[in-house]
Amino acid sequence: MEQESAVTQSLAQPVRCTHCDGGDPAAPAIPSAASLIYAVGKIEARFPSLSVEKEFAQVAGRSDTAGKTDQQLLHTVLAHPDNRYLARQVCWVLTVQGLETYLLRPHDLADLDRLLGAIRPQPNPLDLDIVLGARGPIAPPDYCNGLMVPIVSVAQIYSFDQDTLLKAIPRPDGLDAKKFRAASEEIFARILQMTDNAGSTAEHRALNYLAMRYPAIYARAAESFARDFSLTAVETRPSNIGVLREIVEVYFVFTNRNTDFVEKYMVRVDVTEGFPFLVTKLAPCYDR
Repeated sequence: MEQESAVTQSLAQPVRCTHCDGGDPAAPAIPSAASLIYAVGKIEARFPSLSVEKEFAQVAGRSDTAGKTDQQLLHTVLAHPDNRYLARQVCWVLTVQGLETYLLRPHDLADLDRLLGAIRPQPNPLDLDIVLGARGPIAPPDYCNGLMVPIVSVAQIYSFDQDTLLKAIPRPDGLDAKKFRAASEEIFARILQMTDNAGSTAEHRALNYLAMRYPAIYARAAESFARDFSLTAVETRPSNIGVLREIVEVYFVFTNRNTDFVEKYMVRVDVTEGFPFLVTKLAPCYDR
């Protein structure tokens, strides 16, 4: 969560985008809202061709490989300053829920450093990579060894593990630490496992933003669980309050386990541009 200012600064800068509007590729272009992504997944390095794979093998052969796992060797070779040419040659793939979803195209060395940082020597199932950027065309067959998924012009990347994220969420006064952690884990998993969440629609960008940036939803879930309510739905719909802005309303629905009484809480998120932000905070709402 401490990465927010860095993300804001990055997205405030013009991004050179050769596929957004079909204009001059040398001129800065503003991606359309329909092409923006805010995706949560895992970044992997792939070899785009046999020649790059063989070059990697030759370089690795000159390294101290004894006792290293394949992942540790990959990280050691690609992260070495002398091997940056290899890091620029490999394909960077973002997988979401285990599915190959995007090919990432870095803009500069800072982006390359962040991609290299996502190749962890000792990967953990709870590792997470967040990618913000603009979705472009489907990659041609020769771009990454036949992998044909959308190419994303990267605006920002940051990586962490789920445990670190959940520990950073402020715990409301009076809530038991273990119960709050369990509630946080459940609501985080519910958001990330929503069907087909590739972070490309307005609704999914809003949900992913809330999961990464808005601790109030975790506090609300923990308080509701303590009062014997279950989280029974997470719903989204376009808001009617914005005319020139694209605003998404996200509803968290809790149902009492004994009486079936329903409580709803709603938060509004603006997803018009590259970096989503809150319009209204989480608050109770009622069906009209």
